[in-house]
Amino acid sequence: MTDRTGGEPPMTGAKGPDELRRQIERTRSELGDTVEELAGKMDVKGRARARAADLRDKAGAMTVQLRSSAAQAGHTVHDKATQAGHKVQGRTHRAGEITQGKAAQTSTALERRARHSVPQPVRPLVMAAIRHPRPVLVVGAALAAVVVVSWRYPKK
Repeated sequence: MTDRTGGEPPMTGAKGPDELRRQIERTRSELGDTVEELAGKMDVKGRARARAADLRDKAGAMTVQLRSSAAQAGHTVHDKATQAGHKVQGRTHRAGEITQGKAAQTSTALERRARHSVPQPVRPLVMAAIRHPRPVLVVGAALAAVVVVSWRYPKK
């Protein structure tokens, strides 16, 4: 054992019984450490369990991280969708206002035209149709349906 790989100088003979005992204890300790290292390397099952435990810990940490990332992405998507919804709502509101304004202009123009060009006996009826177009459209659709049915299925 004179060829050591450690940083200690090679052993020389003991100078007395006390020093010899110390060298024997040191050698026993080193031998015990070496035996423990070898036993650890030979314990494949224990090393596999330790490796599996490490991998489980890493997988758990990754799961937590992925859940956190997914939650954050969900919040981001929700926020962006809310912003987009507000933009669409604002644009729709503006488009409705513009359409309402143009409909009012058209109604005013139709009323003006009806006052000047529609004969007096039917003028109140035309003015009512201009002011309240929905009932007129319903009645007109019903009349159109009657005409189509009577034309399509004539009596024999």
